[in-house]
Amino acid sequence: MSEESPRPPAADRQAEAAAENRRLTSPDARYGARLRRQSSASVLLNAVVEADRANLERTMTALQADGTLEQAAGRVVAARRRFILGSAKSRAHATLLHLELSASLAGVSLIDEGAVRAIDVLSDVRPTDVLIAFSFRRYARPTIVVAREFAAAGGHVVAITDDAGSPLAAAAHTTVVVGTGSASFADSPTAISAVVHALATLTAASAKGARRRLARREGLAHALAIYSDE
Repeated sequence: MSEESPRPPAADRQAEAAAENRRLTSPDARYGARLRRQSSASVLLNAVVEADRANLERTMTALQADGTLEQAAGRVVAARRRFILGSAKSRAHATLLHLELSASLAGVSLIDEGAVRAIDVLSDVRPTDVLIAFSFRRYARPTIVVAREFAAAGGHVVAITDDAGSPLAAAAHTTVVVGTGSASFADSPTAISAVVHALATLTAASAKGARRRLARREGLAHALAIYSDE
C-alpha cells in the first residue's frame, strides 16, 4: 500500500486559502468554487465554523500585535465629532458601530443620506473630526470618495477594511485590517463584528462621562418602557 502524502503545515494551508480567497473576487466565483460540490449540511457547517474561527483568531492576533485598534480608539475618544459611514453591505457594520458608540459617547453620527448627508458633513469638516469608514471588497465607490474628501478637508479618517492596500486604506490616516476569509460564497462578517465590539469597548473605557451617560440611558430606557423584560 502506498503511503498517504503528508498534510501541508497549517501555515501553508492558510497561505493557500488566502491566495484562493484573493483570486475569487465575486460571490459567483466563490459559490462555484466552494458550494457547487455536493456536501452534507454538517460538512458544510464544519467548514464554515473552522474558517470563521481561524479567521477571527488571525485578525485579533494581528491587531493585538500592530496596535492599530488602540490607535483608532484613541482617535475616536479624542475627537469632538465622530462620523460613521458604510455603503452597501458595510452599512450594517456602520450601523452596529453607531449604536455601540452612541451608548457611551456624545457627538456620534451615522452618515445615512437621510438625517445626516455626506455633502453636509463634508461642507463643515474640522481638524477635530473623525470619520470611521467601513469598506470591504468590492469596495463601494461612495465610501471611498467621501473618505478622500473628508481627509482632504482636514479630518482624520479611520478605515476598517480587509486589505492594507485597499482603496479606502489609501485615503485613511489609521487603518484597521480585518480578515474576511470564508468557506461560503459571501465574505465573512464575523471578525468585523468582533472588531466593532472591541473598538466600542476600548472607547467606552477611555471616554470621560461614559459611565454617567450609560446610567442615564438606563434610566431613560426604564422611563420610556423600551424593553419587555421590565
